[in-house]
Amino acid sequence: MAINLTKGQKINLVKESGEKLEKFCVEVSWGAIETIKKGFFGNKKKVIEDVDLDLSCILVDKSGEWKDHVYSPEYNGYLKKNNFPLGKLTTNDSALRHSGDDLGKGGGNDFREIISVDLARVNKDIDKIFFFLNIYLNQGQSFDFSQIPFAKIRMYEGTPARVNKEHLSFDVVTDSSYSNKRALIMGKLYKRNNDWKFDAIGDASDDQIFLQTISRILKSYN
Repeated sequence: MAINLTKGQKINLVKESGEKLEKFCVEVSWGAIETIKKGFFGNKKKVIEDVDLDLSCILVDKSGEWKDHVYSPEYNGYLKKNNFPLGKLTTNDSALRHSGDDLGKGGGNDFREIISVDLARVNKDIDKIFFFLNIYLNQGQSFDFSQIPFAKIRMYEGTPARVNKEHLSFDVVTDSSYSNKRALIMGKLYKRNNDWKFDAIGDASDDQIFLQTISRILKSYN
């Protein structure tokens, strides 16, 4: 049975068989915002607002230095102009792979972004891997986690196309502390005695862009 995460919970990455859990996926899934609005003549109309969530991660060494990352290349124009590391979908050691940016367009509740993890391939110098989530607002949009009807984070064995066994899950929108927040430091994988463990951080903030979230992680969570 999958563990329903709570903030601050620390978990050993072990299967029911006792084997280490080394290959798994971290997924965020969500739905569009649907509202009913009145028209000029009193008629009601369903309005769908696209919701773009961005799942990212950074990898740091024992000294807390940012060594590698996975986040959307969609922002590379801005990143290049401001001399920030460019977005990419695969880490240098190929241990973490992003499924690609889902822009959340067209309504529905089947949007998802997934990072596939193979801990056996992670560079030996890496000590922590932080996963975080940001809401990207298009021009004219203004909403936060509490307004999204469905948003769930989970860790499972399988592939981006197939779930074999779910291990951990966390329902984002049911936590009242996420109201008025647009960024979430989900958790971190960290090494202890050469074994990887998971810490469900679950801290939300009002960061306007994912670079602010990275700065917050490096300053306060390392």
